[in-house]
Amino acid sequence: MDNGIKTGRRVAVIGGGASGMMAAIQAARLGASVTVLEHTDRVGKKILSTGNGRCNFTNRNQRPEYYRCSQADFPWRVIERFPVGETLRFFGELGILPKDRNGYLYPNSDQASSVLDVLRMELDRLGVVVRTGCAAGKIRKQNGRFRIETNQGTLEADALVLAAGSRAAPSTGSDGSGYELARMLGHRIRTPLPALVQLRCSEKDYKQMAGVRTEAEVTLFGRTPSGRGRSETAGWVRLAGDRGELQLTEYGISGIPVFQVSRYASAALHEGQEVKAVMDFLPGQSREETAAMLEQRRQMMPDRTCEQWMIGLLNKKLCAVLLKRAGLPLGMPVRGVPERGWSALLEQLRAFETRVTAANPFEQAQVCCGGVDTAEIDPETMESRRTPGLYLAGEILDVDGICGGYNLQWAWSSGAVAGRAAAGRNGRTDT
Repeated sequence: MDNGIKTGRRVAVIGGGASGMMAAIQAARLGASVTVLEHTDRVGKKILSTGNGRCNFTNRNQRPEYYRCSQADFPWRVIERFPVGETLRFFGELGILPKDRNGYLYPNSDQASSVLDVLRMELDRLGVVVRTGCAAGKIRKQNGRFRIETNQGTLEADALVLAAGSRAAPSTGSDGSGYELARMLGHRIRTPLPALVQLRCSEKDYKQMAGVRTEAEVTLFGRTPSGRGRSETAGWVRLAGDRGELQLTEYGISGIPVFQVSRYASAALHEGQEVKAVMDFLPGQSREETAAMLEQRRQMMPDRTCEQWMIGLLNKKLCAVLLKRAGLPLGMPVRGVPERGWSALLEQLRAFETRVTAANPFEQAQVCCGGVDTAEIDPETMESRRTPGLYLAGEILDVDGICGGYNLQWAWSSGAVAGRAAAGRNGRTDT
């Protein structure tokens, strides 16, 4: 906890989201005089929408590959300095009793507001000044101090933490304004793109399948267009894959496995690549097992129509599209289906292809891929290599995690390391 002594070191934090509040608390606990500048009317808005309003605030199952970045090892070096154990201890001291759902951790209240409330109470207890409706404009560094011009006047600080978020979910305050502040202070921005988001597809049969939820494995492929004469099967490179509950919408695909791979679709499309997703609707079986299952059903129910024969296998709306794509009329008797028809149906069940045309916009994205280039940040302290005394944390950086509490863990870890260093102490926690 804090030592109750103000050191005289003044720290300004731009951004009152998860990482900004964590940075402010850690700096204040070390005796700094801290001011948070939040451009919306309240801090922590985005926290309230996490975990479908329940706040999946971290995950016990941590691996380096769950965090994505242009510098592969950068996120994990930061996470190690404030790991899950520290996150649980921090929130436990504030009163949050964790509820464990297979490693996914929520407050026992199942209310995201609980997490926000304890953070706000701790800011208040520590005497952190929170200015809401306060938008930072021009920032200059003079005589070793930062001079921050805002719509509420000018603030000076010895250290500055930039935790202004990304462009994802702008209704919560993440409008991308922090990128321009980072540029102003000498940083390069990797193009922010929507991540953890739905994907839009070109085929017209999605309206027929809208609302279907089904277990599936989704694999994403990309290729560079090369004009005429290219085979439809040539040149595709696997980008990513994931398995879970797939959701079919009137415009394309959604659900956790789609969210997990969406950043790769965004990046490939941004680079001008063609992108396709291949969906396996029976991921728990081998192809041989599926072929044997189809043959068994064929022998058991030869007098049914194709539509009737598919009942109980998958969702009826999905089955109708699979049969259509396999060239099998709904009313065709099973005994009349040729061998090539069975082969075509097997292919649709195990490798249903769809062209991805776009990711949904930032308004629907949970996070972004891209942001401030981490090559310009010291992972030991989160200090800028371009502007000494500037620290960066949270979504503004080119780091994004998979679904499951990992993006909030990144916020807590990067915010804690940045806040401690801004207050004048190395980012590693004492144990």
